[in-house]
Amino acid sequence: MSDALEIFRALADATRLRTLSLLRSMELSVGELAQVLEQSQPRVSRHVKILCDAGLAERRKEGSWVFVRLGQPERVEPVLDALDLWHDDESDQSIASDAAKLAEVRAGRAAVATRWFEEHAGEWDAIRSLYVAESEVEAAMRTALGDTGIERLLDIGTGTGRMLELFAPNAKSAMGIDRSSEMLRLARAKLSQRGLTHAELRQADFYALPIDPGGADVAILHHVLHFAHEPETAIEEAARVLAPGGRLLIADFAPHNREELRTRAEHARLGFSDKQILGWFAAAGLDPVRTDTLEGGELTVKIWLARKAGEPEIKRKAA
Repeated sequence: MSDALEIFRALADATRLRTLSLLRSMELSVGELAQVLEQSQPRVSRHVKILCDAGLAERRKEGSWVFVRLGQPERVEPVLDALDLWHDDESDQSIASDAAKLAEVRAGRAAVATRWFEEHAGEWDAIRSLYVAESEVEAAMRTALGDTGIERLLDIGTGTGRMLELFAPNAKSAMGIDRSSEMLRLARAKLSQRGLTHAELRQADFYALPIDPGGADVAILHHVLHFAHEPETAIEEAARVLAPGGRLLIADFAPHNREELRTRAEHARLGFSDKQILGWFAAAGLDPVRTDTLEGGELTVKIWLARKAGEPEIKRKAA
């Protein structure tokens, strides 16, 4: 009864009802909510706090920004179902108006992303020109993972969210992790444009993933490991969050001598040998599944796939 009272008190305000409706569409920053609701950020923050206290929303800090999303489904979905039954013409008009403003937020995110890519396109093109086309790398990664559905996908060092674009449509849930709040804003814009609303983004370090052990079935490190000063620790942490039978997919460079990448692109490691990666797999309790080599440029790209010991949970249930 106390939970019900808290929920209904939280909903007893038009702004909070509108906020809940907006969060059904996408995760939003407090500033973006203020933009759509046409209210001050302090006022919106107070409304958000009430929703969070009732378990209807959750806040997440990312750099200097605070993002808000819906609370846990078991608490929120019955409320949303009831609200859908109680809608009327006035509320429909308010929702339609908010939806139009929300489209402006999406457009703003896309514009920021476009400007960033235009400013940095030359840097990216210079590095990509050193190895086979990225489309070939992505195709090899698809082949390695196969066509089977993914329960819980984790993209470590998601950057602009490209791996989520590729693999999240085949996953029930997906999360992208990155240390950079700027990169996460770019990824958020892209995923919003693609309609990948089930893909969550979190600011975190790849040495300390915000996921419980066994919380992922597939983890990806795509052109990320060469930024790690302790790549073996990053692999151990990825293995920690994998469920039994879960898979870790790494795409990175074979050893090379392009020393300028250390200073120009902040690469901490100039590629990895099979012996290094397979040794780190073994130390982390991962069994190697396949290794692919993609030549065709000054840099050779490697694909490594490993599996955590144990039987996948789905197979155990089926048995």
